[in-house]
Amino acid sequence: MTARDLLAALLDAGTYRSWDTAPADVRPGPGYAAELARARAATGLDESVCTGEGLLDGRRVAVAVSEFGFLGGSIGVAAAERLTLAVERATAERLPLIAAPASGGTRMQEGTPAFLRMATITAAVAAHQAAGLPYLVYLRHPTTGGVFASWASVGHLIVAEPGALIGFLGPRVYEALTGGPIPDGVQTAENLLAHGLIDAVVPPGELAGYLTRVLTSFAPPSAPAGTEMRATPVADSRTSAWESVLITRRPDRPGAADLIRAAATDVVRLREGGLILALARIGGRPCVLAAQDRNALPHGAEMLRTARRGLRLAADLGLALVTVIDTPGGELSPAAEEDGIAREIAQCLLTLITLPTPTVSVLLGQGAGGAALALLPADRVLAAQHAWLSPLAPEGASVIVYSDTAHAPELADRQGIRSADLAAAGVVDHIVAEASADQLLRDLGRLLRSELDSLTASDDSSRLNRRQRKYRHLGPPRSS
Repeated sequence: MTARDLLAALLDAGTYRSWDTAPADVRPGPGYAAELARARAATGLDESVCTGEGLLDGRRVAVAVSEFGFLGGSIGVAAAERLTLAVERATAERLPLIAAPASGGTRMQEGTPAFLRMATITAAVAAHQAAGLPYLVYLRHPTTGGVFASWASVGHLIVAEPGALIGFLGPRVYEALTGGPIPDGVQTAENLLAHGLIDAVVPPGELAGYLTRVLTSFAPPSAPAGTEMRATPVADSRTSAWESVLITRRPDRPGAADLIRAAATDVVRLREGGLILALARIGGRPCVLAAQDRNALPHGAEMLRTARRGLRLAADLGLALVTVIDTPGGELSPAAEEDGIAREIAQCLLTLITLPTPTVSVLLGQGAGGAALALLPADRVLAAQHAWLSPLAPEGASVIVYSDTAHAPELADRQGIRSADLAAAGVVDHIVAEASADQLLRDLGRLLRSELDSLTASDDSSRLNRRQRKYRHLGPPRSS
């Protein structure tokens, strides 16, 4: 699609308004001047990017769209200046910015000065993000080189056109430099999605609807949702820790996906696998969801990197964060060690404990080891009645203490892993009874709404101070 085609498909009819002025004079030599003249005649455009604003489902947005027909969408000094000015204007006018690159990268005719402008554009994007404004990227066919390695890869959300060629090194350059073609399928939108490098593959005809859902999930509530539930439901404390462990391992137990369906609306999933990362609204309030999927293993370093991306997204856009914990434990393997699982646990803890936005953690089922701890230290912690948290699965703890697994039930009771024990220690704020799976999900949804209402009403500094005091002064669990 040309730039004009994409703008017509994306924006409400007749609402696009260009911000472009005459391109900066780069004083091209005769050969380059002729190339520019031919590109202008062929495309009807004066540069390789079009910038401006329009309405997306009635919402005002800024746009920056590449025209690949203009010297391969390459970015020279004039195009970079146009992009930078557009990002700065979007920031000043507090508009979400949608960037849709289709480019071979830096304009070789202008050399290093053009190459360095990738840093200029990226700095403007950083300021836009620092202002808490959404920066959304749609990678089109093709997007390569310095464009892909700078402003095209730093979106809060990055989606791509089906079948698009996307990569750092263009295939023609790769073959010339290495003597052979790059393997088929490596530099495709679908392969990037499979490796967790982009969030979705979206056809151009569906892009407007997709981005509308994304921006809707970011939007502040029109009015406070109101507190629906404050009291802690009474949970049966007579169940042993080991009985709770066995209950949470039942295959028919509700998981994170079930809770999201019951509690959230306007859900836009960004990642699947061991961790479900999504944008959503709970009780009308926008939030980021980072939820462990008990049915998708392993819960390793990649899952934690995905979670940390969600934490950063919440911080960048000033959104509440909801984590859901349900894991049999982190991946235990040589590959996990080499992938830095311990470092990722530590980085998640560091980020979560200092996150400036409201945070709520839901201990839904199993909570074994560092993979559970990494998503726990929130402002408020809700727990299902039979949920539990331990340094290691009880069988593993038994091996360490007794060199066998037979003592797992005994250790589970002694270690204070039950939700009731965690509440006594000051970790868990609300325990939700498990009369039935449906009732559990409904009650958790109501509690999430009330907690988000309460937390959002407080200022960031006070809330952060309370969170840090909470985890500084945790007490020992009381024995039952």
